[in-house]
This record gives sequence, C-alpha cells and structure tokens, in this order.
Amino acid sequence: MINDTTTLPDSPQELKQIILDLQGQRRRYEQENELLREQVRLLYVRIFGKKSEKGQIAATAIQLPLFDMPEPEAEPEKKSVEVHGHTREKAGRKKLPDNLPRVEVVHDISEEEKICACGCMMSRIGEDVSEKLDIIPAVIQVIRHVRPKYSCKSCEGLETEGAVVKIAPVPKQIIAKGIATAGLLAHILVAKFVDALPFYRQEKQFSRLGVAIPRATMSNWSMKVAEVCSPLLTILHEQIRSGPLINIDETTIQVLQEPGRAATTKSYMWIFRGGSSDQPALVYQYHTGRSGNIAALFLKEYTGVVQTDGYAGYDFIDRLPDINHAGCWAHARRKFMEAQKGSGKGNRAGSVDVALSFIRQIYAVESEGRRNGYSPEQMCALRQEKTRSILTEFRQWLEKKIVQVVPKSLLGTAVNYTFNQWSSLITYLDHGEVTPDNNAAENAIRPFVIGRKNWLFAGTQKGAEASACLYSLIETAKANNLEPYKYLRYLFEKLPFASSEDDYRALLPFNLGQTDLALRNTLSGV
Repeated sequence: MINDTTTLPDSPQELKQIILDLQGQRRRYEQENELLREQVRLLYVRIFGKKSEKGQIAATAIQLPLFDMPEPEAEPEKKSVEVHGHTREKAGRKKLPDNLPRVEVVHDISEEEKICACGCMMSRIGEDVSEKLDIIPAVIQVIRHVRPKYSCKSCEGLETEGAVVKIAPVPKQIIAKGIATAGLLAHILVAKFVDALPFYRQEKQFSRLGVAIPRATMSNWSMKVAEVCSPLLTILHEQIRSGPLINIDETTIQVLQEPGRAATTKSYMWIFRGGSSDQPALVYQYHTGRSGNIAALFLKEYTGVVQTDGYAGYDFIDRLPDINHAGCWAHARRKFMEAQKGSGKGNRAGSVDVALSFIRQIYAVESEGRRNGYSPEQMCALRQEKTRSILTEFRQWLEKKIVQVVPKSLLGTAVNYTFNQWSSLITYLDHGEVTPDNNAAENAIRPFVIGRKNWLFAGTQKGAEASACLYSLIETAKANNLEPYKYLRYLFEKLPFASSEDDYRALLPFNLGQTDLALRNTLSGV
C-alpha cells in the first residue's frame, strides 16, 4: 500500500506498472476472500443446515414448540375403495405385526341390555375389533440349575476307595462359572452395539430393576464372549474373500490405554464387507493406523473388485493385477454438494448444478435397473446402453471446467477430485454386482460411528478388539436379515458345544436356516 504520494515516480510507465501490480494484488485478495467466504458458508450449513445430501429439495422439517404438546393420535377411521373387483383400504396406521402375541379383552353389554324392547333376546351379528399396542417392561429372573446327587446306601459302610456319588455334569455356558445366561449377554451386547447404550447407562437401568451389575463386569463379559467367538472371524474373513466384490472403509476410534501411545492418539476401526449378494459377511478390525498395508494384507491373493473412497492409502489397489479398483460416486457428489452449499448462490443455475445433474442421471439408470430386478449381466447391458454416454459427456465437461475453476475453491476441489478419480469411478460400468458408490461399507460402519458418539472411546486395546469382533457378528446378522438379539442368544447357547470348524461354520448368520427354514424365521422375528 502507498501511504506517501511524494515517493511516487514521475515516469508514466512506472506509474502504470504500479497500477497493474495493485490491480493484480486486489484480484488475489478478492479471490482469497471468496475462498474464505465459501468455507464460512459451508461451515455455517454444516452446523445449522440440513444434513441430507439428496439433490432434490427436501420437505422442511417441522419442529414442535417446546411446551405445546401435540394432540393424542386419534384412531383412524378405515375407509374402503373399490378397485376393479377387490377392496383396498386407504392409507392409515399400519397393521400391527401378526407374530406379536395377543391378549383378547372383551367389552360386552350386560345381559339386561341384550333384551330388545319387544321382549326378545338379541342375537350377536358381529363384532368391532380395535388393537392397541402394549409393552411389558424388562423382567429379570434367576434360573436355578439344580443337579441332584445320588449315592449307594449299600456301599456307604464298606471299606472302598471312596463312596460312589453320581451327579449330572455342569451345563455348558459361554462364560464358565459366570452368572450371565445367553439371554442376559445378548441383551447387554445388543443394547451397546446396536442401540448405542453405554455400559454405565445399562448399569443404572439394572439398578432400577433391583440388580447390581457393574459396568466393569459387563465390559469383562463382552471381552470373554469375544474371545470365545474369535474362531468365527476366520470363517467370516473367508466368506468375504469368496465373493466378487469387497467394500472397504475406515473410521477413527480413541483408545485410552495403548502401550506407548498417548490417550488422545487416533486409532482406526476398519470395515470389510463382501461375500455373495444373498450371503453377505462383514468383518471389523481394530488397528492403530490408517496405512494401506492393512487393506493390502486383507486383500492378499484376492481376485475380484474392491470398492473404496478416494483416500490415498488405497492407491496401491490400482497396481494389483488381479483386482479392479472401483471408486465412489457418493464422495464425488458430496464434494459438489459442499460447493453448492458454499457458493451462496441459492437456486441459481451454475457449474455445480450441471455436475449434480450428470450424477442424478447416473443414479436414475441404477434405479431403473433395481425397479426391474435386473441381474448383474442385465445391469451391465443397461449401463453400456445408457450410462456410458452420460459419463462420456460428463468427462468432456470436466476437461473444460478443470482449466476454468480456481483449484483451491470448493468447486475446484470437486472437479479435480472427480477428474483424478475417473478411472476408478467408471469401473462399476463393467461389473453388474458393483454399485456406483461405496455406501455398502459406509452404511455398515455407521452403527459404529453412532455408538462412538455415545460411548466416546474404548478403554483398552483388548476392549477395542472385542468391540470389532462383536460388531462383525451383529452387523453380519443384520445384513442377513436376522434379528440381532435372537441371533446372539441362539449363538451363545450353541457356541459352547462347537468343537470343529464345521460346527462354527453352521452357526454363522448366512448358514443358519439353510436346511431349517423354521429356525431362520424364528431368528428373523417372522
């Protein structure tokens, strides 16, 4: 900045150069200012705005006033509509599940009221039925295992090596000599790893029910259960590698007591998802780092497709000869959505809208295939027919835009990310079993992220490894449409009797019910 005009040169050429320099400096300041404004707008939206990434305008969420309670829900009146020879009920409250037990309460009129004014007894012509949902709070009970002892009275007085006493063997339990049954363990673990209820909150719940179960005890139980279940992880690992696709993702976890590391140091929980489409398997692994060597070890000698996000640690996959590396369009879309939020342009059309339009067209083709129930081969043909031309046009647009945008701007970041990831982003076109995004892994890791917001950290490395084991079993059960509590209870009851690999293999979620459909229906809650 020039503060003293007396120092200015007299030469017109020198003055012109100073003006040009000042104009260039101003443009740089304006550009930096706009980049900062983008970051502020994006941060504001992240804190106060909607979290949805959908391209369409979502309906505005309606918040109820703090002290204005809504009116009680009225029993909806059922209305019928005739449609070409059959009756259809209008949309209303969903019917309560048929598998729930029902208690019938009859509300009848008195015997005197059943006599008509003419003096004749009235006849029952029907009934009106309405169903209300009730709940029985958790009930804790004690299971007494009684083992009668038997001895021979005739041998008691004889000089023998010892009295003959017979008693039934101790029932096998997943935690030997422990007080916890399979049902209690399943309840505690589902509460934490499915419902994100930390042990200290469960401790308070049990206290209200009249039982003292310290959080340390529940933590020890979970680690012992994980140790007994560890042989199942090897089979899950094999199942994942047997499929045509493996999805990988990772997220942070804080472990307080790790040898040689500060309590604030970040560690990572990795997720691997694979197997066949009808028998998926998931494995969580705890590691102290985020190095690509972790994924490389898991993928050793694997042949197929591996789908990840654009993290640089996965770049080694591109160099593996027997693996096709698929990228994630959800991440590319997310970056364009951030550019849209940070632009401050409202609904005005622009480069961001063009990019998001291309991506919407890609997903529209995928929706068409899913609606029609296309096989992987049919999905490939559909993509070649419709998607490839969309992507060709999108690529041409990116090539033009990449030289026009400011690289460090939000739009520039989105354009450069998509352009640099292009080879992996189009891999899915030739593999019908692969989706455009890595949402299968992200959805699998989301329960862990939600739980982390509640329990915040793991106490020890052993605890983090136990969590990984239990998440693997629970999320695999959910992926195979099994109800987590029912599956864990069944598993904990049968696991003490498993002695061979075949026994362990039969207890995994995707193998249950292969020969016994009734068992699968029971564990699915059907």
